[in-house]
Amino acid sequence: MTPPGDPPHAPGPSRGVLPLGRFGTPLVGSARRLLLLGSGEIGREVAIEAMRLGAEVVAVDRYENAPAMQVAHRSHVIAMTDGGALRAVVEAERPDVIVPEIEQIDTAELVRLESDGWTVVPNAEATRATMDRERIRRLAAEIAHVPTSRFGFADSLNDARSVAEGLGFPCLFKSITSSSGHGMSRVNSLSEVEAAYREASTSGRVANPRVMVEEFVRFDHEVTVLTLRHFGASGRTVTTTMAPIGHSRPGTLFHESWQPADLPDAVVESLDRTAKAVTDQLGGIGIFGVECFVRGTEVLFSEVSPRPHDTGFVTIASQANSEFALHARAILGLPYEGPEPTQPAAAHVILAPSSGWAPSFDGAFEAFATPGVRLQFFGKPEGFHDRRLGVAVARAENVTKARARAEAAAHLVEQRIEFEGRRDPVARVS
Repeated sequence: MTPPGDPPHAPGPSRGVLPLGRFGTPLVGSARRLLLLGSGEIGREVAIEAMRLGAEVVAVDRYENAPAMQVAHRSHVIAMTDGGALRAVVEAERPDVIVPEIEQIDTAELVRLESDGWTVVPNAEATRATMDRERIRRLAAEIAHVPTSRFGFADSLNDARSVAEGLGFPCLFKSITSSSGHGMSRVNSLSEVEAAYREASTSGRVANPRVMVEEFVRFDHEVTVLTLRHFGASGRTVTTTMAPIGHSRPGTLFHESWQPADLPDAVVESLDRTAKAVTDQLGGIGIFGVECFVRGTEVLFSEVSPRPHDTGFVTIASQANSEFALHARAILGLPYEGPEPTQPAAAHVILAPSSGWAPSFDGAFEAFATPGVRLQFFGKPEGFHDRRLGVAVARAENVTKARARAEAAAHLVEQRIEFEGRRDPVARVS
């Protein structure tokens, strides 16, 4: 843990994101302080954008040298599922805003912290609901009244068999607390239920014998609607949706995305209504990634994340303000008039080919020779098979060309990733 030094803020809960429009200077006592709970590639982008607006950023994660830690003003390494450790960091740092960026957090402790006066983005209850598939699915279906796929829950292997048979095969097994496909598998027959139940109950962000079983939807499109709850010019909270983002998953994890998705106007309007209905029930401030299936002209809600979404990396190229910039802007209390105009663009992940320490990358020279291509390396100190180590984004005159450019750039780099093979950081002298 990096010693925080003497906190510049007076003891007590946070001061919140208001008043609007006033900023300070980091490390000398006048800046707004953001505590990032989760310091991966998404957290890093949020940290950079917040620092551009004068914020002081403290990054927290379960391992040292996580991506956001490499750019933050200070960092802490803790198990964020440990409520006591989480509270200790909050009380030591006295942040103005607590910004959860991953699922592996003691959300009950976040609720208690908020009740004690600390500010959680978007709010503690929304964070808890969206990190629990049962809570969010029931909120969407029973409170927001938006269409969803058929679903059920099981607390044991026998329950799982019964629920799966009721929904029919194929179906999907999902961990209750997860995202990005972790703990999810497709089940084609009763004989596959045991392995799928074991995967869902043990491989989510938090192990839990209760799992979700969902109808397998044969959809035409899988899309993310980035939905921003923010202050308008009048100071009132407004909800704005961005152009839908299309994405594909050859497996269960995010692989590529593009914006705008080519969808009929009626479908886009339905996506807009669905995203606003769910996020307005959740409340709070900031970006939400609302995932939906499109089947013909029908829109089915799938899930929502209370933070920038991995498919939203495309907005680095497609929008004037990326999802990360919009998130930072909203949580710092700044107004926004949208939605963002978009330019055809795509993003494609750069995956580790194997396990190893201290990855290094080649192929960037060739990748950058293509117009409109950008690369981002996440700075993760360790790789394992199919771990995201970076992303290629590309612009073009249409989405088809942008996807081809992003994929080609990503594969140029992937084919030439090497590992140092040493566990300890190596000092280099320039």
